[in-house]
Amino acid sequence: MAFMRGLTFPGGLQPVIEGDGVYLRYPRMTDYLAWARLRGESRSFLAPWEPVWASDELTRGAFRRRLKRYAKEARLDSAYAFFVFRKSDDALMGGCTLSNVRRGVTQCCALGYWIGERFARQGYMFNALRVLIPFVFATLGLHRIEAACLPSNEASKSLLLKLGFHEEGLARRYLLINGEWQDHVLFALLSDEAQLG
Repeated sequence: MAFMRGLTFPGGLQPVIEGDGVYLRYPRMTDYLAWARLRGESRSFLAPWEPVWASDELTRGAFRRRLKRYAKEARLDSAYAFFVFRKSDDALMGGCTLSNVRRGVTQCCALGYWIGERFARQGYMFNALRVLIPFVFATLGLHRIEAACLPSNEASKSLLLKLGFHEEGLARRYLLINGEWQDHVLFALLSDEAQLG
């Protein structure tokens, strides 16, 4: 189970979610240099799985606007963004986003994640998502987490299945990724399916 310190949202203290060798917290302006360096060095690794980057993607101003958007979305309970750090040396390794939070009769969100190339396939994202899932269900009180990945993204499909997600189908031309509308495999995890212990 994730260990939470100081759980509030923007405008107050920020949550830290701690897991096996990793911790997650909200992005801060002081993360800019590490974020820009990691994203920049991982660009070719990330590009096939992400929307086309803006021309100013890695600038300080774009990062500041990103943080403002994150804070507004959290205040509105529409999305929550976290950076993933390695506990041993506080290295920024990637990020996770809970977006499109829907309340009412749905109680659902969409999960997105990325990891820098030099940290990939070492179990860090698995450990991060394994402690983010209890936050979604126990703290945010949601019922369902949805995720989607390209059919060719075997690493992401394997990660979701290992976390207990179930494949639900194929969404044709679902998201605009790397400049093209691309099919995505849809996955979901329900609160009563999650291993929260």
